[in-house]
Amino acid sequence: MDLFIADLHLAEDRPDISARFEAFLHDQAAEARRLFILGDLFEAWLGDDDDAALAAWVADSLRTLADKGVELFFMRGNRDFLLGGDYAARCHMRLLPDPCVITLETHPTLLMHGDLLCTDDLAYQAFRRQSRDPVWQANFLSQPLAARRAFAQRAREASKSHQSQLASHITDVNADTVRRTLQQFGITRLIHGHTHRPARHRITLDDAVPAERIVLGDWYTQQSSLTIRAEGLSLLPTPT
Repeated sequence: MDLFIADLHLAEDRPDISARFEAFLHDQAAEARRLFILGDLFEAWLGDDDDAALAAWVADSLRTLADKGVELFFMRGNRDFLLGGDYAARCHMRLLPDPCVITLETHPTLLMHGDLLCTDDLAYQAFRRQSRDPVWQANFLSQPLAARRAFAQRAREASKSHQSQLASHITDVNADTVRRTLQQFGITRLIHGHTHRPARHRITLDDAVPAERIVLGDWYTQQSSLTIRAEGLSLLPTPT
């Protein structure tokens, strides 16, 4: 089976989420063939040279899972977009581009973190373009770790303030963007996270072609995961 998770937002001040993640790795994930982490595993990622205890623990835990024969894949999110090849190698996981297409039980599937689909949030999309620029990233990573931590704290507070002022539809995906993206790739199934709105959405593309968008939930108050087997898929907890 293949497992998908996203939006754990692991942080030192959220030990309850780390505990859920540890149990997940020991139990459910250990039975998987592949585990896909679709971004925002961490609340913030300051660079692969971060010496935080949490980063070391996660690397050790994921490497232990990989040593059991589970293939690990990671797609950067909007919180941990600076996670690089050095840390991925420590975890024994492969980095995926966003977006990317994989085959799941003979079904071509588009994987995304999800933030690229939230095109109504113009301020965020502008910051995303800036922060993905290699020059911006090189300048940020050249700063002392303490300065990067201070920046991340300010950015976290600014993000909370920004989100609180937006209507809910602004922070969700844009339906037209979703359809255009699926049609661009010629795909009829999309899996993503980011919005913290777990659900299975039926979509109709051009020429009445049916498609599906599956949204992973966050881990603030639950343990959200998607399981795909030959006999079907299961999104837990079941959306109401």
